[in-house]
Amino acid sequence: MKARYGATAIALPLLLCACASGVGTSATAPAQGAATADEAHASSYGLFLAGQAAINRGHGAQAAHFFDEAASADRKSSLLRAEAFTAALLAGQVRQAAEMAPVSGPDAEGVRPLADLTRGVEAMAEGRARAAEKILAVPQGGTDGEPAAALLAPFAAAQAGDKVGAVTRPQFTADPIDQFQADIDQGVLFEETGRYPEAETAFRALIARGDPGGEASLELGALLERRGRQAEAIAIYDEALRRSPNSLVQTARARAAGRGAPPPMPTIRQASAKAMLAPAAALLVHRQQEAALACLRLSLRLDPGLDDAWIMVGDILNTAGDTDAARVAYGQPKPSSTEYATARAKLAWSYQNAGDKAQALKIAQQAAAATNAEDAQLTLADLERVDGDNANSIAILDKLIAQKAGQAEWRLLYMRAAAYQAADRWPEAEQDLQAALKLSPDEPELLNFLGYSWIDRGEKLKEGLAMVQRAVDQDPQSGAMMDSLGWAYYHLGNYPAAVEKLEMAAALDAADPEVNDHLGDAYWKVGRKTEAIYQWRQVLTLSPNPKLKAEVEAKLKSGPDDRMAPADLTGS
Repeated sequence: MKARYGATAIALPLLLCACASGVGTSATAPAQGAATADEAHASSYGLFLAGQAAINRGHGAQAAHFFDEAASADRKSSLLRAEAFTAALLAGQVRQAAEMAPVSGPDAEGVRPLADLTRGVEAMAEGRARAAEKILAVPQGGTDGEPAAALLAPFAAAQAGDKVGAVTRPQFTADPIDQFQADIDQGVLFEETGRYPEAETAFRALIARGDPGGEASLELGALLERRGRQAEAIAIYDEALRRSPNSLVQTARARAAGRGAPPPMPTIRQASAKAMLAPAAALLVHRQQEAALACLRLSLRLDPGLDDAWIMVGDILNTAGDTDAARVAYGQPKPSSTEYATARAKLAWSYQNAGDKAQALKIAQQAAAATNAEDAQLTLADLERVDGDNANSIAILDKLIAQKAGQAEWRLLYMRAAAYQAADRWPEAEQDLQAALKLSPDEPELLNFLGYSWIDRGEKLKEGLAMVQRAVDQDPQSGAMMDSLGWAYYHLGNYPAAVEKLEMAAALDAADPEVNDHLGDAYWKVGRKTEAIYQWRQVLTLSPNPKLKAEVEAKLKSGPDDRMAPADLTGS
């Protein structure tokens, strides 16, 4: 699957804004009756411009409609057909996209791989297995160029009853993510075709190579459970948990230990949809959001209940600024889904970040009531803290930590420390942070939190400096951690070093009001007063909290006070 589809790539970043709203009706319809070629061209060009305007407004479904009308008005234009196809696909209108998919013309060449993939997926979705198998057949030597088609081809073969083609393993020399998925798929299809020993061998080979994320362990464990071999499944899950804690593996282990019903074997469409997540993830790693969104839309055409894909779609659309469409995607997982808590958290935070705190809290409360998932409780606790209800946040975290019976993870202690600090209960916050560091001594978030807190309070400055330096060494691209380091130098009276580090922090996190405030303070200390004033004014444009806003306004009115003198290092 190529990085870019479409010969012209007109406003493709805007095509990301494929919203879920209905098709608009404000466009001028093509003229009725006979029309000259010039009239048809003028009409199609107007519709084309309307399509681009819809994209500019983030209305992907409307854009698809206008581009389709434009292509209908000027049937000779392969460019318009290609644009209509791309817009429909990114808006999630896969059936329409398959009908529009261009098959000829110079402007169609750039979208041919995606057009063929779309037609193949639609054929699978409609049960036209032999047609899908033919469409998705990958030319010799073409696997690395078209990974999505190559990954789907064995499933199309299985759907068509071709047992040999179903277990033919695609080879990817350029992308280990796609190769891992192809190997997983081969095991799944061995089971699908009744070749259980070979399925088991395929999964065990992946586990022996490391099994990142525990996916092969989950597949093998599920296979063993379905074969009535629960004890062996539990052993597989235990080994995966020893390698790396994983909530999905923990859930599977509890199910097997409790003799619960094993997960049903996925249908071919469900398994093929899941296979599409690998190329989508690889495209996202390479910042190719448009192509990733196309993959995910096709995946959801095969399995509309694939909640992982809905969350990824929501993330892409949210990043693109199409908040409404992102919320539709986040709203898809149901309470019974393992992805429900994650999706609801993202949905709640989308409202929180938009300033609708009441709706955000309502969503979080409903999610916490609908599921026992710890993540749902944590989202509620975090929102309560951000909204200033620290007591309620602490109460939720107290309960979760108590349930762990002395085995609480560092993140729970970290979150409660944040709530304690916000409630001006520093001794308890410090105690939680120190307990968390005993559990995870090299965790940069913990090192930064405790080190910065000591620095900001004028306590244990040298120890705090050493902590934040360790945090920065592990995560040098974190603006927050670089800010902590610069602020440590500031409190130590090393203002030139403070300026250097705080300028780096501002470059990494330009929208953080506290970082800009600290940089202004450091500029003032080295005599760069004009730049200091600029930074403080910048703070006021970044929605600072009321306390910081008042402090900055006071500095702009009468200059900094002597709170900014170097701290006494005695006893530090």
